[in-house]
Amino acid sequence: MRFTSGMVIAVALLAGHIQSASAATPAAQAVPVALAVNAATWRQEIRAQLMPRRYTTIAAEIGAKINSLPLPEGGAFKAGQLLISFDCSIQRAQLEKAQAELTAAEQTFKANEQLAKLNSVGQLELDLSVSAVSKAKAEVNGNNALLSKCDIAAPFGGRIAEQKVREQQYVQPGQSLLDILDDSVLELEFLVPSRWLGWLKEGGSFKVVIDETRKAYPAKFIRIGARVDAVSQSVKVAAAIDGRFPELISGMSGRVQISAH
Repeated sequence: MRFTSGMVIAVALLAGHIQSASAATPAAQAVPVALAVNAATWRQEIRAQLMPRRYTTIAAEIGAKINSLPLPEGGAFKAGQLLISFDCSIQRAQLEKAQAELTAAEQTFKANEQLAKLNSVGQLELDLSVSAVSKAKAEVNGNNALLSKCDIAAPFGGRIAEQKVREQQYVQPGQSLLDILDDSVLELEFLVPSRWLGWLKEGGSFKVVIDETRKAYPAKFIRIGARVDAVSQSVKVAAAIDGRFPELISGMSGRVQISAH
């Protein structure tokens, strides 16, 4: 067990009292100090940081110039809302070309199909025209897939944590564009002594004092780790702020206050 300064003083006073009583009355039985300490309720303070429930980095899937960034850094958005729009004039032109080639391939196939009925064209030419149609359709589908990457919508509601690019900037496939997070629920992750597993349960309540606001906020356990670290004899737990407090944002830190049982 880890003793706080108040507990050490209490132990010292109790030990002094026992020693004095023993000297005055040798026949008296000493009270076990450990039992007196364990009977008291003590508070354990642990450092933790506020984290968003979900967060991710939006990256470019195509090489193109950024046409618009509708929201500023720190701006809030809803799920499905437009976050980035690219200039895809080249991709649209390629789609129009592929569609024209598909139309031509389909007309060639129809003509060969009619000629085949009249035994005026060979089976090889008919098969080649069928393959040409399939190839042209694949080109159209591929260009449609590229065009679908020209607008990036929010995968979930939240806020923009960081803008890594600017409007009119040309980006490459895989380049990071935005860091976004869902701050509808702020979570805490920290380690607690593994011996607490005897009483610690999901849904249990405690308080966390945030350094930046100097206020205490209610929180509750939402997940308990599946493995105990044998070296530190600790287990990772996750908790969430119980309620909505606009002044709290991701990255703030504070002291977790838990009454051990």
